[in-house]
Amino acid sequence: MHRYVQCTLVQIFNDQKILLGMKKRGLGVGMWNGFGGKVEAGEDLKTAAARELKEESGLEVLTSNLMEVGLLLFEFVNSGVVLEANVFRAVEYKGVVTESEEMRPCWFDIKDIPYKDMWVDDVDWFPLMFKQKLFYGFMKFTEKNEMFSQELKVLENVEEF
Repeated sequence: MHRYVQCTLVQIFNDQKILLGMKKRGLGVGMWNGFGGKVEAGEDLKTAAARELKEESGLEVLTSNLMEVGLLLFEFVNSGVVLEANVFRAVEYKGVVTESEEMRPCWFDIKDIPYKDMWVDDVDWFPLMFKQKLFYGFMKFTEKNEMFSQELKVLENVEEF
């Protein structure tokens, strides 16, 4: 039996830089990632994405400034958990980048992404995001961040999610 969890993932851009957060607790601890988390009851995806971004980085974004860029499904086969990560990007935001209990944010030049300290699939879909391509991915992982199956494709429009 699978446990299905709907999540968001926000990638913040500033010119040729991306803001990533070092995960300090929970799933993905010790790895760089975008900002996001579980969608709460009654929340739509963009509202959840904006809330999680503010909680984890201190930045505020209008939901109208969140652009859908991808949908990623992650199945963790040993635990039976399936995460649906709705991926957004934003270039307009306000506030001061602030460390939270969960994340330590840091700006990276997009040419210097620390892939070796990220989820192993990021190296495959980040280039699509940088080119502003819509994408869909389905990845299967063991409990040790070992990916043993991946499907990744470029989409024509968000209706294909």
